[in-house]
Amino acid sequence: MTAPHDLPPRLAAAPPRWGITLPLPGLTIDRHRFIVERLPDLGYTDVWSAEGGGTDAFTPLAAAAAWSSSLRIGTGIVPVHTRGPAVLAQTAATLAQLAPGRVLLGIGASVPAHVTDINGIPFDEPFKRTRDVLRFVTRALRGEHVSGDFDTFSITGFQLPHPPAAPVKVILGALRPGMLRLGFTEGDGAITNLLFPEDVPTVLNAVGPQPAGKELVVKVFVCPTEDTDYAHRATRPFLAWILNREPYRKFHEWLGHGELLRESHERWEAGDPEGAQKSLPDEVVDGLFISGSPEECRERILRYHIPGVTTIQLYVSLPPEVFVSRAKLLDTLARLGPAAG
Repeated sequence: MTAPHDLPPRLAAAPPRWGITLPLPGLTIDRHRFIVERLPDLGYTDVWSAEGGGTDAFTPLAAAAAWSSSLRIGTGIVPVHTRGPAVLAQTAATLAQLAPGRVLLGIGASVPAHVTDINGIPFDEPFKRTRDVLRFVTRALRGEHVSGDFDTFSITGFQLPHPPAAPVKVILGALRPGMLRLGFTEGDGAITNLLFPEDVPTVLNAVGPQPAGKELVVKVFVCPTEDTDYAHRATRPFLAWILNREPYRKFHEWLGHGELLRESHERWEAGDPEGAQKSLPDEVVDGLFISGSPEECRERILRYHIPGVTTIQLYVSLPPEVFVSRAKLLDTLARLGPAAG
């Protein structure tokens, strides 16, 4: 494991931004307005969304932009295979009209389960496709006329009629060195997730010197409950599923956790998903999906804030008792968040 003092020179740590992934599991987007309106008072600066097999990435952000005039809005992430490059640019530019200067477009390869299995789209050349979409979208959002051949698609000619007046940051979902470096050399940074705090220096070393203005977003999964059995039941199936996707398997092998996850991988490959869940060590479950009281969770979340991390994005899975009232829900988010300190 790389020690923090071995990190390359970079900017001194500044207070990170804090974001919440919406919609919260168990709460439909139409019931989030009171949350979005209160987030700035609780110290949160961002609303993020994601896209896989549930809610689309952009509708929650459009709603958040309508409900708040200060929060940044970001996708973390949108798969590059499931929308055309021009549609991605158009959508980001439209969001920028609602939230000028406050939009981050996070794009990435995703996983075959979200591209092929539910959309019927081949998961071809994920690195090249991500690189090509990044190059197209960044040019289009600057208002350029884009035409010609990329490695994975060709464009006859496209230009946004109303490019964003304020820049839209384009960042990459990135797990390993190639994608991380691409995000920082050709994009505005990267977003990474499902790693232990001790792994962040390895990611930062792969990034190298980090120019001012670039983003490194770390997505942290949190289940704020002191009922450990409930937390494990709620989070273990997801972790077994995602850690056995090839991109995440290779990610954790690169991070040096291959042996820790070996039995789960073997059982998954043998067609035993239940066994793959059970064989995940508790240290993996507790380390990658934080649980405990909100105060205990917050203390562990702060371990991800080291120099170079610009934003902490929380994915919060709330236990049922938190949904008894709006006050209880807001109190839990407040105790998790930056204003609690």
